[in-house]
Amino acid sequence: MAVEPVSDPSRRSFFSRVWVWLCGLLLLEGGWITFSFLRPRKDAAGGSEDAAIVVAGPTERFEPDSVTAFREGKFYLVRLPDGGFLALHRKCTHLGCTVPWIAQEHRFACPCHASVFDIRGEVLSPPAPRALDLFAVRIENGVVKVDTGRAIRRESFEPGQVTRG
Repeated sequence: MAVEPVSDPSRRSFFSRVWVWLCGLLLLEGGWITFSFLRPRKDAAGGSEDAAIVVAGPTERFEPDSVTAFREGKFYLVRLPDGGFLALHRKCTHLGCTVPWIAQEHRFACPCHASVFDIRGEVLSPPAPRALDLFAVRIENGVVKVDTGRAIRRESFEPGQVTRG
């Protein structure tokens, strides 16, 4: 009986297999990146055990009808024209982009998908499905304090959400 010699794979077929494998890996990675980009972000602020209190300052520091950004707490402290306070989360309720305050236009405008919010955080222009989330505000001895430990989800503005001194 004659034994046939085992043929070694050629260099060309080896590189062809490697090339197919690398292309498959590239497609999988591209799909994962696309999926990660398009899915909604998880709310990192919700449910924090150790509540962070940010001392914003005395009430007279904030003029009526003004918005002050607080980087350390990731919120805007809004003083409404009637003197009440709101602490608005800086995350858009659409996909979580940071929403800047545009003072010249007197509104918040999301740079990612063009959602627009008024000074109270109400949606003026979608695709954002609801108003900006809030943080709890309290005024103690004339000093404004904001609890950034947990964002308060809301559908729309209600007068009871405003903190008055």
